[in-house]
Amino acid sequence: MNIVILDGYTTNPSDLSWKDLEEFGNLTVHDRTEPDNIIPCAIDCEIVLTNKTILDRKIINALPNTKYIGLLSTGTNAVDIPAAIERGITVTNVPAYSTASVAQAVFALLLESTNQVAKHSNSCRKGKWAQHIDFCFTETPLTEIASKTMGIIGFGAIGKAVAKIAHAFDMKILVHTRTPQAASNITIVGLDEIFKQSDIITLHCPLTTETEKIINSDSLNKMKKDAFLINTGRGGLIDEAALADALNNDIIAGAGLDVLTEEPPKGNNPLLSAKNCIITPHIAWATYAARKRLIETVISSLSAYISGNPINVISS
Repeated sequence: MNIVILDGYTTNPSDLSWKDLEEFGNLTVHDRTEPDNIIPCAIDCEIVLTNKTILDRKIINALPNTKYIGLLSTGTNAVDIPAAIERGITVTNVPAYSTASVAQAVFALLLESTNQVAKHSNSCRKGKWAQHIDFCFTETPLTEIASKTMGIIGFGAIGKAVAKIAHAFDMKILVHTRTPQAASNITIVGLDEIFKQSDIITLHCPLTTETEKIINSDSLNKMKKDAFLINTGRGGLIDEAALADALNNDIIAGAGLDVLTEEPPKGNNPLLSAKNCIITPHIAWATYAARKRLIETVISSLSAYISGNPINVISS
């Protein structure tokens, strides 16, 4: 059996191992695969593994030997699922591997926004503290998050993990979800309430036609002027021009973003130069522990498929 990984570098930049996959067949690992090379790389492979390399209908139909496509991600937008199903190809993903890491990143972005740790550290390293007449100084206002209201849009595994941490910080928690559910220490509310009442809004909903640009000029203008926005979900949830305008005009206090609509972004993305905007390069998922779990799940899913009892199958 021939197995190919089309874009393995971000999952395993060499600190982990693909060795256990070799037990299933002849393994070829590409750090990245350009669109024109996908078919040549995968044409003889029964097993194709991909993270962000796009397998559209045309490519899937050009791979007659492929029986199984394994996503190295939770998201499924890299594969044309209906086309794969029509061909009888089993498609799997990796659910919940990064929940703890993404929830942690939400608070890393939030606490950097409220405490400005990097700004103050850089000031100290540049000698500003050594030259100061007082025992302390602040570069920016500092915000305590205890008793603040966190609005969580989307309440899947990550949203729930974020709520648990927010509760430990003694925050009030509002939730907007398409699947209302009973849970302790939270209040389910509509979107308007989220925007109007929250001191911090964090996005954990899937990107759909209904949620695309859910953060826009209208919703931003409903938010408090001292509110922070956090997005570790999908860049397309935000109208980036509207957010940049809101930040530059002090409509909201700040934003912490791990995702953008286009990745990597073009240099003219307005958020790259917006005020009070912290951006990290889509790394919330990428802790060593999370990537290790991802690879272990990929191996387990492939083993289950080969044994005739597939798991983590995407059905539609």
